[in-house]
Amino acid sequence: MYSAVIEELIEKFERLPGIGHKSAERIAFYILEHMSGEDTDRMANAIVHAKKTIHLCEQCQNLTDASPCSVCSSSKRDRSLICVVESPEDVSAIENTHEYNGLYHVLHGALSPMDGVGPDDIKINELLLRLSGGEVKEVILATNPTVNGTATAVYISKLLSPFEVTVTRIAHGIPIGSDIEYADKITLIKAMESRTVMNG
Repeated sequence: MYSAVIEELIEKFERLPGIGHKSAERIAFYILEHMSGEDTDRMANAIVHAKKTIHLCEQCQNLTDASPCSVCSSSKRDRSLICVVESPEDVSAIENTHEYNGLYHVLHGALSPMDGVGPDDIKINELLLRLSGGEVKEVILATNPTVNGTATAVYISKLLSPFEVTVTRIAHGIPIGSDIEYADKITLIKAMESRTVMNG
């Protein structure tokens, strides 16, 4: 239907998460029809530059252009807290709340035996090494409330039992602004389990 060059461009965009064939077509044709050669060069150069420059922070394993990253090197951070997340996007989401002032640890995935992802395939050992100094007092397990995310949290909590740290799990339940009648069974169970005291 299209030239081989256009087909290849569309196919490359289709490899991106959340991009189907139609979206890939739209992106490809927008670039070809509406972006100047200078703009496409800048975009391509930005991708190449980021890929060459960005690496994992030696401490938290988050994506960064300096190691340690700006969070790990900040003197204003509470170094007794480590929040464990699955991806760099999760760090960004928590940072956007402006309510958390501790450190992070990025696993880069979750345990998934069906997909062949075991403990050695994500950054669990790097987390254990960070706890050897005794400075960390609490580890917050903020993995996703999925089967794999929950299994990962349970596995890590067991590994942390020999350490003198408090292990907590973020609460899951009914989103603000939604109705109970539309919540699924698992969400309602988690909401009941995560209930908090309101009086006194």
